[in-house]
Amino acid sequence: MSTSQAWGDLEDDHILDQREAGPTVFRMLVGSELRRLREAAEISRAKAGYAIRASDTKISRLELGRTGFKPRDVADLLTLYGVTGDAERQTLLAMAEQANTPGWWHAYSDVVPSWFEAYIGLEQAAAVIRTWEVQFVPGLLQTEDYARAVIRLGLDVTEAEVERRVRLRMRRQRILSGPDAVKLWAVIDEAALRRPVGGPGTMRAQVEHLLEIGELPNVTVQVMPLSFGGHSAGGGPIAILRLPAGALPDVVYLEQLITALYPDKPAEIQHYWDVMNRLSVEAEPPAATARTLRRILGEL
Repeated sequence: MSTSQAWGDLEDDHILDQREAGPTVFRMLVGSELRRLREAAEISRAKAGYAIRASDTKISRLELGRTGFKPRDVADLLTLYGVTGDAERQTLLAMAEQANTPGWWHAYSDVVPSWFEAYIGLEQAAAVIRTWEVQFVPGLLQTEDYARAVIRLGLDVTEAEVERRVRLRMRRQRILSGPDAVKLWAVIDEAALRRPVGGPGTMRAQVEHLLEIGELPNVTVQVMPLSFGGHSAGGGPIAILRLPAGALPDVVYLEQLITALYPDKPAEIQHYWDVMNRLSVEAEPPAATARTLRRILGEL
């Protein structure tokens, strides 16, 4: 795909425009295109790094969209790669400039760690999100009171920070509604629905919310029953995001206690897709979710 084609896809992509996706997708697009140009020119990362007075590690981070761009660096790399046409250069430079524009969530940087800020940008731009949760209801499906109870479990969190994070979580949920709403498919371990986070009243309201939001045509919720025993996901929560721009690979997000992992090798991404698909088969079918939630609700 050429630079002009990638830019054209974004101009035509109303999902990105209406959701104010911010810099994350643009960084990934610019990085992907810079990598394509570098490989086509048969130039090593080390040589590219030398051209912009940086290391090959920085080139790798630029190409993965993990950091912002300096216009001078992008211009120097384009020259090194033999991109001399004004139209192509200006298109890529414009994309790089857009990649440096803060997203709406930047206003919450006081309560959002940098490793999670990157995920929010991906989440806000995604066309499809598949998620597996073991301990909690997924953030996009949480009520305010449930979110508040979960956030309070963190160490040394002030009430002011709790409320800021709750507002951020509720703002993130806007992607579930509207004409270009994300398609969310969540598999939730039954244990997460029986753990009384915030107390019985909060949990009842949370399960009722799942019943309601599960009726949306773009939201699918499945429950992994306790009776199933062992299942395919032996680790923690998993999220896989498919972005609307066809030039970009799927993104796997594995959240840890104080950081997150983004496996990006094709074989790793495929492995997590296989796990997610198997979880969907092992869990109760979507048609049984409402019945299961009502049964849990009656036992709370």
